[in-house]
Amino acid sequence: MENKILSNDECRKLSIRTKMLLVLSIALFIFGVSAATISYKIYKDASIEEYKRFGIGVANLAAGAINPDRVDEYLANGGNSDDYMETKSKLYRIRDTAPNIEFVYVYKIQEDGCHVVFDLDTDEIEGSEVGDVEEFDEEFVQYLPLLLNGGKIEPLVSDGAYGWLLSVYVPIYDSKGVCKCYAAVDISMDDLKQQAQLYMMKLAVLFLAIFVAIFWIVYQLARYSLILPINKIAHFAGMFAFHSEEEMEKNLASIRNLNITTGDEIENLYRAFIKMTEDSVRYTKDVQNKTQTISQMQNALIITLADLVESRDENTGQHIKKTAAYVRILLEELKREGAYKDQLTDAFIENVVNSAPLHDIGKIAVPDSILNKPGKLTDEEFEIMKSHTTAGGKIITSIIETVPDSHYLEEAKNLAMYHHEKWNGRGYPTGIAGEDIPLSARVMAVADVFDALVSKRSYKEGFPYEKAFAIIKEESGTHFDPKLVHAFFEAKNKILEVAEIFNKI
Repeated sequence: MENKILSNDECRKLSIRTKMLLVLSIALFIFGVSAATISYKIYKDASIEEYKRFGIGVANLAAGAINPDRVDEYLANGGNSDDYMETKSKLYRIRDTAPNIEFVYVYKIQEDGCHVVFDLDTDEIEGSEVGDVEEFDEEFVQYLPLLLNGGKIEPLVSDGAYGWLLSVYVPIYDSKGVCKCYAAVDISMDDLKQQAQLYMMKLAVLFLAIFVAIFWIVYQLARYSLILPINKIAHFAGMFAFHSEEEMEKNLASIRNLNITTGDEIENLYRAFIKMTEDSVRYTKDVQNKTQTISQMQNALIITLADLVESRDENTGQHIKKTAAYVRILLEELKREGAYKDQLTDAFIENVVNSAPLHDIGKIAVPDSILNKPGKLTDEEFEIMKSHTTAGGKIITSIIETVPDSHYLEEAKNLAMYHHEKWNGRGYPTGIAGEDIPLSARVMAVADVFDALVSKRSYKEGFPYEKAFAIIKEESGTHFDPKLVHAFFEAKNKILEVAEIFNKI
């Protein structure tokens, strides 16, 4: 299955394997056509030369059978002599020595045409009579001056009504050296076409076998020396995960175990890929360690800052730690129940929990005399106390401007600004209602009020847990989000565990 995946060459356009095989096929095709064309021409030319030698030999035999000193006599008496008939019989025997000797004839070339001395009959064609005058064939017109002077001409190849013929003319000279006539032989070369076709078929079969062999060899070389190594590298590169140090080490070991040893540029690429991956893993580990350190420092700074604010309020005790714990319990319960699942991601939960200690940071702007007043606040004092929400929002906004991409600070701003808003819209500082109130602030509202109810203050005793739970339930749909109240009661045991732990501190 893995080999099938790694052999896969699906690409946007054409894979390397397809390109290689396409180029190879085109190259082999061009080579094959060129080789076949050249081979055919060489074979054809060699065969024609062989036919020429054969034709010249037959024409010389025919010329040797003719008595040149009696040619004029043959023409004069129309071949009515024993010697003429004997010569004609010799010519028939010469013609019959080979099946491809198509025509044997003897012409005396003159200005008015070819005067027939001998023209042998064939099964299909009756030869011309002695003394008949034949017109010059078009192929011989250009050689006519030479023929009239008794010169020699090269064998001629023609493809006409009588088929593909090789014509050989041999001059016959009398005792005085005068050319009296020409012994001519037409050799049929039609069988050369069949031989050439058979030769081309054999050549095509041979080329096909070579093509298949080369194609298969190149395919295997491309597959095992190129495609598989590259796909292995791409496969493991695509699967590489940086989620944890363990996964990174495991994936790096898998890449090392590929052990690609092609001994060429692919191996160089593989070695470079290993080094790059090792460097990336090392860099990622370093970044993760530094990120973790920064996150720890960030959380420590948040707690320290929140502690500094809380230390001014003599009434709150472990308020920021308890509310942060209640917030985590509530968020995890909401996620378990499937509520607000578009918002309740792991990252969101961590951001809210980590920024929860900053929900009262705005109290730093409230005077100590109001913050630690043992009795009930006046209306004017309460207005000043309520301003800690907007003050907290401004403080965190200024931090966000200097620390970009700090998503947890956005939630810290929501918590600081809106944790005193009410579901029915009668809260402060803006009076927004329902789900317009950020989810993180709605969660903090429940946690903040519960801790305020059960905790001892300088101006009151803490309520019993059951009474505090009853108040929370009573405020469902007015002060609090009903879904949060439901989750709060579902997680009641966990809430009480946290409360008891802090009560013992």
